[in-house]
Amino acid sequence: MSDVVPLRGIIFDMDGVLVDSEPFICEAAMRMFESTYGQIVKREDFAPFVGAGEDRFIGGVAEQYGITLSMPRDKFRTYEIYLDIIRGRLDPLPGAIAFVRLVKSRELKSAVATSADRVKMEGNLREIKLSPADFDAIVTGDDVAKKKPDPEIFLLAASRLNVPPAECLVIEDAPNGIVAAKAAGCRCLGLLSSFAEPTLREAGADYIGPDLDHVPLPILQMMSS
Repeated sequence: MSDVVPLRGIIFDMDGVLVDSEPFICEAAMRMFESTYGQIVKREDFAPFVGAGEDRFIGGVAEQYGITLSMPRDKFRTYEIYLDIIRGRLDPLPGAIAFVRLVKSRELKSAVATSADRVKMEGNLREIKLSPADFDAIVTGDDVAKKKPDPEIFLLAASRLNVPPAECLVIEDAPNGIVAAKAAGCRCLGLLSSFAEPTLREAGADYIGPDLDHVPLPILQMMSS
């Protein structure tokens, strides 16, 4: 796919792109496992399931410990804990708010596409003083049958923006999301907020940046074409 194709749509993952919520959702899930099942789980247990949505995030860890979850009860309990602990503690990642504004100022369409459920997405945006109305489309885990690394979520986001996937840039931080973005036919910027560069490159990221304060120049040029 040629990089000379201008960008008309920017699709933001949420966790690890707009906010660093992973430590908080991990803490919430750890508390849920302990209070509900008396099981102490470790932070590193969750790493393989980052970006795959909360069903898989807690479900994958449950499998490791031989726990049969009661769903959706356990997920909703995790969200209850999460929404309580992020209050006043969740900040936007560097450059996130400014880049959302830049996209709008350049008259590009924008979407949030997150594997998380809508309740988590709304809580996150509220904490960083954004709202769903700041984007042209919102796609959450509630809207898709197949989660990342399946491309469904990004294909749906591009469709709701009415922009071909080839003219969309997906901004991701996790290998599952990058694989999904490339499978959807989008270009992908991988941010280093959760994983190291070699891991993101191996997943297929076209561009790498530390955060949205440091967006690679070729992307900014394609946004102006």
